[in-house]
Amino acid sequence: MSESHGQELEGWPCELSEEVDALLADSSLPRAVFGAIIAATVQINETRGMVPGSTASAKWPQQQRMPLGRDGVLGVAEYVIVADADPP
Repeated sequence: MSESHGQELEGWPCELSEEVDALLADSSLPRAVFGAIIAATVQINETRGMVPGSTASAKWPQQQRMPLGRDGVLGVAEYVIVADADPP
């Protein structure tokens, strides 16, 4: 995505945990998993955390879960929404 100078970003930034940073830096990580994690961060950014197909925790609605890879074949990613959908 390219943007003109001075335009605001549309989505939200995703801050990865230290564990996910380390996982992405591991050269033995399969490409499919690397790609699925990157795709998940893009989806989270573009949808402001409301990824289609994600589910919320009953005890903590800010915590979301989404499948990684087609039909979750690569596992489940958990993420936390820590900002309002429409910041002031």
